[in-house]
Amino acid sequence: MGGRARCIRGRIMIAIQTAQDFLKDNFAQWILDMGIAVTEMSDDGATLEIPITPHIERVGGIVCGQALSSLADTAMVFACFSAMDGFKPVATTNLETRFLSGAKGERITCAARVIKQGRSLIFCEATLTAMPSTRAVASASATFFVPN
Repeated sequence: MGGRARCIRGRIMIAIQTAQDFLKDNFAQWILDMGIAVTEMSDDGATLEIPITPHIERVGGIVCGQALSSLADTAMVFACFSAMDGFKPVATTNLETRFLSGAKGERITCAARVIKQGRSLIFCEATLTAMPSTRAVASASATFFVPN
């Protein structure tokens, strides 16, 4: 999508580079240390990915649950930004992560989308996939508060 926002069906689409820059400038260093890359922004969702490195592996070479949950939460925050047409504050009020199988491979992608958006709450879901196997390794859902 490049570095500029574009309009689709009357909605502003956040450019991938703009989203990546916002991530770099506004998120905690330990989140950035996972090497998160924004790979897609849609009108109601976002896809982010992380490389699988020894930094986030536990015994057996499996990605630790904390890294998967953090990636899911971050991806769902960016899905909220997409649905709100911009970078507005949100706060995670609950996050549930379901681990389906051990995450191994080269990288983990997380596709997140908004399933319902209200004035003060946004509900999201996400699927985490190990690459290159394309095996689903976790799913997550969260609710976000939108301060007025």
